[in-house]
Amino acid sequence: MPAVPDLGSPHVEAHVAEHVLHLRINRPDRRNAFTQDMYRAIKRAAIWSDREADLDAVCITGTDGWFGAGGDLARRTSDGVTALDEEWDGTDHFPFRHIERSRKIWVARVNGVCHAGGVDLCLHCDVTIASDQARFRLPELLRGLPDPMMAGRLVAAIGLAKARNMIFTAAELTAAQAEAVGLVGTVVPHDELDAAVEWALQQIRLTGPSARALLKREINSHLPAHDMTMFSRMASEEMLEGMASFVEKRPPVWRDPPPRG
Repeated sequence: MPAVPDLGSPHVEAHVAEHVLHLRINRPDRRNAFTQDMYRAIKRAAIWSDREADLDAVCITGTDGWFGAGGDLARRTSDGVTALDEEWDGTDHFPFRHIERSRKIWVARVNGVCHAGGVDLCLHCDVTIASDQARFRLPELLRGLPDPMMAGRLVAAIGLAKARNMIFTAAELTAAQAEAVGLVGTVVPHDELDAAVEWALQQIRLTGPSARALLKREINSHLPAHDMTMFSRMASEEMLEGMASFVEKRPPVWRDPPPRG
């Protein structure tokens, strides 16, 4: 089995076993909130694994009761890495398009709370298996943060009406509700999660590598492109107020939008 290179983040652990690259998001003290280096580490994992002929799949999971809570709005970094809002191109580290373009099958093992960028990960993986203790929520608009990855994938996954409800109300879904609307593929009792994921990985390894890669590419070719220019339009007072209110644990104070015309 190939040795995994340094992915550049202490909070994304990686190892290879049985022709599968296993990734663990490990920052539970911050609810597995993603720093820029964590997103970039997952991107690097996608690039590296795609080049390794001996790998069939990538399995990504979280730690303790958290899968992922989205980007770290407190602007914390690891090892002095530049904060997201200070990056010249804040889109270049995101892993989502690399996950979709990868010829490997990505499996999301959703072990717990899955919000914002965690949901993005699920939407871009090929197979999603969730514990019945998992919870799903999209709170971005409460912080003035439009998400192009979400806009490009959620409607295709769960339909227009359900997507609008999730985005505009920020309501949390149970694992059962998420399975019912099509946000995740399978929900199992928490103590059966490992067995269900291992079964899925075994089945994937039985399939023809070229055939599954071609079929994945064909499926994803029908999905809309992400409008990444949304990020350049979201660096605003509204976004900064939303992030500040989150850190200060208070309701945001929104300014009135400019009049039309």
